[in-house]
Amino acid sequence: MRKMYLCGRSEAGKTTLIQALKGEKTRYDKTQYVNTWDILIDTPGEYYEMKSLACKALYCYSFECDLEGLIAGADEPFCVLVPGLPACLNRPLIGIITKVDSPKANVPMVRQWLEAAGCSRIFEVDSITGRGIQELRDFLELPNPAPMSVEEAIALQRQGLPEW
Repeated sequence: MRKMYLCGRSEAGKTTLIQALKGEKTRYDKTQYVNTWDILIDTPGEYYEMKSLACKALYCYSFECDLEGLIAGADEPFCVLVPGLPACLNRPLIGIITKVDSPKANVPMVRQWLEAAGCSRIFEVDSITGRGIQELRDFLELPNPAPMSVEEAIALQRQGLPEW
């Protein structure tokens, strides 16, 4: 099973998503520090919101995972996502839209934000209703792709492809 590192704005639903993926009862729990479980790394939203922390702490934790999950709530009133994130990350980036069943959800808008950020795949989930949770769990259970040689990575970079 692949290990995923979650980042995103405060109250985007990172901790609640982890509880849903683990099959736990949903309870509010403000993340005060980085929590690491067997396959999930949960970070405080402030780490993503503050440039000084994002550049240092978040990128360091990305070395401990197989892929990075960028979380955005479907009910968020504004975008704090950085465009073109894969250029500075060392792992594949997926997007996860949480709270898709919220009355204030605007899924198409948030999908555009995640696409602009550079997410290779986007999942729509609701941790309360369970919508999309199994699809994300199935994705995490896929085996890691075979390691790529440096020559293969350089060839893909020259083509401008993000798969390296």
